[in-house]
Amino acid sequence: MNKIKSLFGLFIAMMKIGMFTFGGGYAMINLLDNEFVERKRWLGSEEFMNLVTIAESTPGPIAINCSTYIGYKRAGFLGALIATLGMCIPSFAIIYLISLFFNSFLEIKWVASAFHGIQVCVVFLILTAGFKMLKKIKKTLFNVGVMLITFCVMILFSLFSVSFSSIFYILIFGVAGLLIYTVGYLRNKNGEDEK
Repeated sequence: MNKIKSLFGLFIAMMKIGMFTFGGGYAMINLLDNEFVERKRWLGSEEFMNLVTIAESTPGPIAINCSTYIGYKRAGFLGALIATLGMCIPSFAIIYLISLFFNSFLEIKWVASAFHGIQVCVVFLILTAGFKMLKKIKKTLFNVGVMLITFCVMILFSLFSVSFSSIFYILIFGVAGLLIYTVGYLRNKNGEDEK
């Protein structure tokens, strides 16, 4: 009975986020953080930051990857399945209904006005998630350097209309982080061997 209650709670929590988040996965990051780190305390801050990094770096939508992980952590395979369904069902149902009446739906003036308001809100949600993550990230020389380099390169590429996929940023700095870790590990190992 407890397991069913836990799975139902997981499903409802994911469904609530899936139903009331506009703007895709990045807009959901802030809600996921509020719900599962601050309110329910199912994840720690550091674990959530790692989860977002992994969810962004792997194939599939970030929100679904996050929900699948959280569900798996809470209740194994069944939890992952329930959490993923909870996140997907609202979007699927809403998009399906909209697709049935898409053209006439967009002609309604109050719907068009609502979408303009939602667009502004989405930008705010994404910025809020970004600032929250920026505050929580460790301020090491490497992390600050990566942020500054990425920011400068993105601005330059935007100004000069250079097409550069965000996947390359992830791959380049992932390899750089691995190299720095390896060098540090080898130095520590050599220092211990000399003792």
